[in-house]
Amino acid sequence: MHRPARCLIALSFSAGACGDSGDRDPSGASASASATATATATATATIPTTGGDATGTSTEPPTGSGGATEGGTTSGASTGGASTTGAVEGTTGLKFDVGGSTGGSTEDTTTGPPVDVCKVQDDMNAIGECDKEAPPNSFEPEIQWSWIGPDGDAFSIVTPLVANLTDDNADGAIDLCDIPDVIVVASASFGQPDAVGHIYILSGDTGAVHFKIADAVDHSVTPALGDIDDDGLPEIVTAVIGGAPVAFEHDGALKWVGKANWPEVYSGAIALADADNDGDVEILAGNRLFDHLGNLLFVAQQPAGNWSSSAFADLDGDSDLEVVLGHAAYHHDGTPLYVSGVAPGYPSIANLDADPEPEVLVTNTNGISLLNHDGTVQYQDQRPTGDNNFITTWLRPSTVHDFDGDGKSEFATSSANNYTVYKPAGPTIQWKAAVSDQSGIAAGTAFDFLGDGVAEAMYADEQFMFIFDGQGKPLLQIPRTSGTLSEYPIVADIDNDGSAEIVVVSCQYIGMSSPTVQVIRDKQDRWIQARRIWNQHTYHVTNVREDGTIPQFEVPSWKQLNTFRTNSQIEGGGLCKPPIPQ
Repeated sequence: MHRPARCLIALSFSAGACGDSGDRDPSGASASASATATATATATATIPTTGGDATGTSTEPPTGSGGATEGGTTSGASTGGASTTGAVEGTTGLKFDVGGSTGGSTEDTTTGPPVDVCKVQDDMNAIGECDKEAPPNSFEPEIQWSWIGPDGDAFSIVTPLVANLTDDNADGAIDLCDIPDVIVVASASFGQPDAVGHIYILSGDTGAVHFKIADAVDHSVTPALGDIDDDGLPEIVTAVIGGAPVAFEHDGALKWVGKANWPEVYSGAIALADADNDGDVEILAGNRLFDHLGNLLFVAQQPAGNWSSSAFADLDGDSDLEVVLGHAAYHHDGTPLYVSGVAPGYPSIANLDADPEPEVLVTNTNGISLLNHDGTVQYQDQRPTGDNNFITTWLRPSTVHDFDGDGKSEFATSSANNYTVYKPAGPTIQWKAAVSDQSGIAAGTAFDFLGDGVAEAMYADEQFMFIFDGQGKPLLQIPRTSGTLSEYPIVADIDNDGSAEIVVVSCQYIGMSSPTVQVIRDKQDRWIQARRIWNQHTYHVTNVREDGTIPQFEVPSWKQLNTFRTNSQIEGGGLCKPPIPQ
């Protein structure tokens, strides 16, 4: 399929907002259209501001210890904080925000009986081929809204999350007919250990603040969202200063604080899964497994390493899930499945060779390693870009996706100076793009916004967030500042309009700062629809339903989409996979 040339688009904020919109030094990631873009002309869109702030409030204050308080502002129009231009009414995407007089039901033209589109219909056990494709020339991104945290909480350095936590249509139920919410950890700190942060719940359509959770949390930890108590609603699980896990109800009320600490909490990430298939969710923090009440189940003998994002996966094919640290993996009872000679690092689980079993991709201080499902090593400590292995240069979470539309998954990761997509065999470089992230350990993601079978890659470094085309040429860059921990942009339909949006956070970097949260959309909402959830750092689609419930028996992601840290397209409420371009 022929893809028309697209220009590099540089979105920048007007003088009222912070951020560096200057050109990058040619030795770093290029901001020059003539050098790196798909066309010689550079289109520049300046995002207007209205000069006013809108404040969102919670209509039902939560109850219980440590509940939520109102607060926060969004930058933009009086409709709740959106800063938008050029929007047109209607969308070519598939709408799900029906509700109201229809009761959330629609006629199924195949079988006849009505289907309640407000409820999850997809068990994620079958992936169809996507039929939707965006119209020609549909890559016109703009800032939908931005938000700066109040009370000094202007910095965010962990991955934002998305789920339905509020009853926006006032029908008495929190479900898929409500507007998804963006969950952000914001702080006055820009990355120091043991710094206090707060969780803010923002409306996905405008950025208006639903509520702020008053209880302090560790600002460097990426929470996880999921229904851990079987009430049908997602809870928020993170850690307090010192490392004890903590859980909050969907309305911000404190649920519990665990008694056992997680010493390696700094820049860690929480993961949720039903590891033993008993109907209760387990909580993974580094090399520690907790039950759904916050009680410690075991500590793995091997460390997860600093700045960890451990994962769950069924590596041995027995239907229950292992705890995957990367270099080592453990059964849910704490007995080892394997311990390799690879150094600790970030794991991604996917099928990256010709056999049907999953592999564990490990990115650590030494480079890139690929392990078989039993821990045997395919290759170890590879550094194909030539970047050195100084401290965190290669210690970056990876992303797995079919980037080029050939029906096989590749993986992408940063190495401080380059963001690179690799073919797994070798590994060999498919393309690389210059970036600048000497300070941290940031990750990326990918999504096929146009539905043409070729995904766009996204990465946010110390100064910009980039969108790259299938050849690694930048299509978009917007100012975003961060000293970077392991945060990365995410893609979800955060306003339930049938079109995907991008959410990226910012922190201070060398005295500069951008808005705490920025949301990017297509100006006519023509991008293909993504799922309306992103629940944890190790998100891989089949680990969570769209309503935030956690599967008792998780479908192996490598047998379906074969992705990691990327979102899925949806059509008719179900997952689908783009066709291979002809």
